[in-house]
Amino acid sequence: MFGWTATKDESFRVLDAFVSAGYNLIDTADNYSIWNTGHRGGESEEIIGEWLLESGRRNEVLLATKVGMDMGPGGRGLSASHISRSADASLRRLRTDHIDLYQAHVDDPTVPLEETLEAFSKLVHGGQVGAIGASNYPAARLREALHTSVERGFSRFESVQPRYNLVERTDYEGELEDLARSKHLGVLAYSALADGFLTGKYRSRADLGRSARGARVAPRLNERGFRILAAVEEVAARTESSVAAVALAWIMGRPGVTAPIASVRSVDQLSQLLQAAALDLSAESMRLLDRASTGGPG
Repeated sequence: MFGWTATKDESFRVLDAFVSAGYNLIDTADNYSIWNTGHRGGESEEIIGEWLLESGRRNEVLLATKVGMDMGPGGRGLSASHISRSADASLRRLRTDHIDLYQAHVDDPTVPLEETLEAFSKLVHGGQVGAIGASNYPAARLREALHTSVERGFSRFESVQPRYNLVERTDYEGELEDLARSKHLGVLAYSALADGFLTGKYRSRADLGRSARGARVAPRLNERGFRILAAVEEVAARTESSVAAVALAWIMGRPGVTAPIASVRSVDQLSQLLQAAALDLSAESMRLLDRASTGGPG
């Protein structure tokens, strides 16, 4: 949201409140938010970097960013040269001398894994990066990457970032989940609120215009989506929590998941999400949510 639907001042307030509440992982990417008219990419990193500089709170946070998605002509993929250039650019925008978790935003099958992993390893050994991770990797490709790292002595992917929420479960559950757990990988579930659908603010197509992300929600406006939302609302009422907090707590209760990633643009929205950390869903509530989200597309 930073630099897209949240202004610099709004972003600073969210970051201040988030860290002051005791949380520390900030996840972004170099291409956020190139899709917005007039943007070139890097806007989110720039705002985070300005906040780090002004707040002096770099030692209180873990910075995670990504490389590989479209950054304009000639600016995408996981070649060694692109990774090196992109890391330097992200470090400049973030106003820091190291990135705690540097992630391949999406697999690049046009580049040999050896080249990609060697480039990442050089950043780890050089101190610019603490650890590396994979985002949007299918299980087979991630398994191959882990094997390559062992064979060649490269730094390995220590985390995986799949799309995962109550509506969309198949990207992670199954082979990828089994691999992550067997290899002890951190799992950072992105789109944890299904682009805002699991906040409850989208009830019909008329609601899609309520935010810049509304169009992304349209595929969830179906019988299954509303069944899931009704179950989340039931649990929220039982636990006197926000709908969003229940959706995040379900993810946090899943075996092997390290943390959910959710976007916010205001301190009010943030306060609803932070309830999830103190919400220990009962086995009955977990079963109710699982039943509602089982079956159908997603």
